[in-house]
Amino acid sequence: MTNGSPEHPQIRRQADDSDPQTSIIRRQPTGSFPQLPVPSDDEPQTSFIPPSAPRPDDPHTSYIPRPTPVAVGSPGRLRPSPVAASITAAVSIISGWATAVIATSLIAGWWRTDELFCVAIGFLTAVSAGATIAGLIALLLHRRIGRLLIVVGSAVALMIFAGLFVAGASLPPIVFGIPVLPLASILLALLPATGRWTR
Repeated sequence: MTNGSPEHPQIRRQADDSDPQTSIIRRQPTGSFPQLPVPSDDEPQTSFIPPSAPRPDDPHTSYIPRPTPVAVGSPGRLRPSPVAASITAAVSIISGWATAVIATSLIAGWWRTDELFCVAIGFLTAVSAGATIAGLIALLLHRRIGRLLIVVGSAVALMIFAGLFVAGASLPPIVFGIPVLPLASILLALLPATGRWTR
């Protein structure tokens, strides 16, 4: 134990000729370096070839940003108001109900005296009711055909009332004011505000 601290003593011994060498031995090469083959002109190139400048007719492969959605129509355009369509639907319902009540009362009172007239009134009432109901549904669903069906149903209702007056039926005075309802339904259905609602 020489030249060592008490904590880490160093032990040295004299190397013997019989001990194997443990150090790295660098030796000189004994032969010549192998010659790499020189590629001929007809062999394919395998080295890196820098990309050439893109031609105008080459397709673009760069990132294309996603288009931004654009609203169609004028930005200040508001949704149409449902007021006109609601009033048209309400008046048409009242008009159809009044027409059905008058037609039913007329058929029940005149069935024994004039069956053919009662059948005609019943047919017109069914056509008016079917057109009015279909028109109301189409109108509430923003369909243009709804306005036309309401006009047709109201016009048929006016024909029913005209037939009553022509036949000279004895009617209460309030019945003479009922034709105002089909007329109001036609006018409300033809309003521009109702047309904007159906678009």
